[in-house]
Amino acid sequence: MLYVDLPTRPEFVSLREKRADACVSIYVETTPLSQHVDASRATLSNLYAVGREQLDESGFDKKRLSELSEHIDDLLEDEEFWRLQANSLAVLATPDGLQTFRLANRLSPMVQVSDRFHLNPLLRAITFPHTAHVLVLSENAARLIEVLPSIAPSQVKVHGLPRDAASAASKSTLNDRGHSRRIHGTEGQNVRLRQYARKVDAALRAVLAGRDTPLILAASDRLASIYRSVNSYPGLATDHIPIVGDRTTDADVGDAARVILDAINSRELQRLSALYQDRAGTNRATTGLSEAARAASYGAIETLLVDIDSNTPGLVDDVTGSVTLAEGPSATTYDVVDEIAARALSTGARVLGVRQADLPGDSTVAAILRFAI
Repeated sequence: MLYVDLPTRPEFVSLREKRADACVSIYVETTPLSQHVDASRATLSNLYAVGREQLDESGFDKKRLSELSEHIDDLLEDEEFWRLQANSLAVLATPDGLQTFRLANRLSPMVQVSDRFHLNPLLRAITFPHTAHVLVLSENAARLIEVLPSIAPSQVKVHGLPRDAASAASKSTLNDRGHSRRIHGTEGQNVRLRQYARKVDAALRAVLAGRDTPLILAASDRLASIYRSVNSYPGLATDHIPIVGDRTTDADVGDAARVILDAINSRELQRLSALYQDRAGTNRATTGLSEAARAASYGAIETLLVDIDSNTPGLVDDVTGSVTLAEGPSATTYDVVDEIAARALSTGARVLGVRQADLPGDSTVAAILRFAI
């Protein structure tokens, strides 16, 4: 299975605000197959060597550098840690400590050294859903399945989940012909199914509490409609997987769920693209680095899309937001796009990490503005 641990949004904002004499950000492609992790460990070691060389060239304090190296070495030697991996690994280290995040999506290997962490690659992991829970619901059974990238779906144990609709209604069958007020016939079945759906929803609350991953329904159209009428989870997807009968396998459910996840992400990008084009006509959208940096500094950005693979070393003025580009990466610069994202976040903007193909033209940023500047 994938061992994924993503930063929460408050943690992400805290990392954005972190400053230190040396912040080393390393991203490595990994694998959940423990017999193949040695290549990832070697890549991490090699990337840190590049970062260490940058610090040496900047005249960084030898004692502090030794403390930083000790954290990296400890991680490289932690056999238990490397046994449990996902598809990518983020390592964020200073001489005072180290944090790691195991990610479901695949990221390009890189190292960045500065006085702040390089976090744009992490944005992709928390921007769009790559995982989902699927509620497979029929009159005869209910089960919750976790769907992750590049791995077989697995069932989640849910305490208190009803076995079937009849038992949820304390009946032996929903097809009896007895009359009890209005609880009979098709109308009566709907009442019993709604009771069933309500108990399923209550059982799922403990599992889904605090999450923002999509919940996808796999059910007949009738039962899906009934469940939606009692659902309390805000992340219930609009689309559902139409199934009839109880023989749909977890693998089939997982395949169908990934199609829905792709559709959710695609629709959101299309919506933002249309909004960008609309705002561009009133000078409230830009793909220019300098304009985006200035807008971020003045709190003018409403939504910002950034290329997670970008690497544009330079500096952004603390007051005016003016951009000074550098010839190459060093310990005295940082990624300008990353800094624009940090400033936008600090003023309440929504920031999304995307691939370059999802941005207008050849840009590395696309800013939708609250007001023209």
